[in-house]
Amino acid sequence: MQPTSRHSAQIYHWGDGGAGWRLVDEAGLSVIEETLEPGTGEVLHYHQRAAQCFYMIDGAANMHIDKDTVRLDTGMALHVPPGTVHAITNDGRHRIRFLVISAPTTRGDRHSADRS
Repeated sequence: MQPTSRHSAQIYHWGDGGAGWRLVDEAGLSVIEETLEPGTGEVLHYHQRAAQCFYMIDGAANMHIDKDTVRLDTGMALHVPPGTVHAITNDGRHRIRFLVISAPTTRGDRHSADRS
């Protein structure tokens, strides 16, 4: 077993201004460090199987949960149960940094919130 970090993990890009580094990438557990540029975010979506925890390392984000918006400041965490429609956005002036912890992994378990 070797430690990993964003400096040793391969980067991937998501949404319209996000970047991520997979720190743990197993079927039962995913831990990703992500950043999100100012004025950007992702589309509303849900996961059928995966529960997620978003933990803000640096900055503040808006978490859109169903029809509500929750503000997450540095040091705050939010649990998102499976089946919950959600999206994270950064309406601030600085890049934000956070962890996304998912159990099981969200690979193959991301669905558009457009259920029509």
